[in-house]
Amino acid sequence: MQVNEEKEFVIQKRRCLVVWVYSLKQLKVLKRYGLIQYISRRMKYVMIYMNEEEIEMAETKINGLHFVRKVERSYRPDVEMNFAEKIGTKAAYQYEDEGFEVEEIGTQIRLAENV
Repeated sequence: MQVNEEKEFVIQKRRCLVVWVYSLKQLKVLKRYGLIQYISRRMKYVMIYMNEEEIEMAETKINGLHFVRKVERSYRPDVEMNFAEKIGTKAAYQYEDEGFEVEEIGTQIRLAENV
């Protein structure tokens, strides 16, 4: 029994939510919303990754929890990360001329032996 089903790997768009909490005792409640990537015990925030289409609903639900102070979205997916146009071109090394004029003066360098 061989099944020749080809399964395609589809990349899901993900986004991070930064959840600022009053207490870290309720981490089990936050685990059901997505993958907990990082927990800061000193600053009391949790980074949760989830699919992009679930962000709207999960953000309102998490914000309504009694131990949550504030919920912020990550701006990382919104930032353009393609720097290929700038690297290795003249545009990357251009700078504005400040208008200083440099004049070469005909000075002679004399060694101490010949003085």
